[in-house]
Amino acid sequence: MKISRRKFVILSFLGLVGFLFLDAFWIEKYIIKWSRHDIREGSEDTIKVIQLTDLQKPDLLFFTGDSINWPNQLALLEAFLKLIPLEIPKIVIMGNKEYDGKVSPDMYHELFGKYNGKLLINESLTFTKGRRRINIVGIDDMMMGKPDIKMAARDIDYTHDTIILNHCPQYRDYIDRFLLELKVHIKLILCGHTHGGQIQLLGNVFYTPVGSGGYVNGWYKSKQSLMYVSKGIGTSYLPMRFGARAEAPIFYI
Repeated sequence: MKISRRKFVILSFLGLVGFLFLDAFWIEKYIIKWSRHDIREGSEDTIKVIQLTDLQKPDLLFFTGDSINWPNQLALLEAFLKLIPLEIPKIVIMGNKEYDGKVSPDMYHELFGKYNGKLLINESLTFTKGRRRINIVGIDDMMMGKPDIKMAARDIDYTHDTIILNHCPQYRDYIDRFLLELKVHIKLILCGHTHGGQIQLLGNVFYTPVGSGGYVNGWYKSKQSLMYVSKGIGTSYLPMRFGARAEAPIFYI
């Protein structure tokens, strides 16, 4: 059956609109991209780190803020934690959404403590695997908390690689100034918060939340640090993504 050029154009346009709608409200929102990043140096024991979650048995699992919005979602978060092998350590920091929704640090201490988890608020710990030791530093949220890199890093040994968990990317600028004073550099800063802008068109981002600074998603390198900003999994305000597909990054350190 032949169709007119006008009908063909209309049908093509409707098909394109339908695909864009499907992509924005389903594909990029729910089909998660598992991005992999290898920043190993030398032949030391490799440490596999997942920012958020991984079903492939990581050495560490990082929750870098805004895991839930309200206390009534703690049961849902616990159901998720029950799916993860207990032996995998889970390191957690607070985000602005937790503070804004009255999810208290005590609630996270109690919940994650049952599942081999540790909440870090301007604190650090040392993780050991074989002959390898790394520092993990957790920064309080920049928007609703009281971040303090000096307090968080006061006891760490910089002869070991250091990973900093920091929800709002803008605070990276303070971290770099602190590292510059100490004349040290660190292995990695992991951030979230931006959602990759949620909507990107031809590389242009129309909105990033306060606390993003000049950062959107992906890698950012300075003399003092290497930072990765994850696009994360959830959405904020608009229940859609376009050009900013949800991701859960995997790092080999």
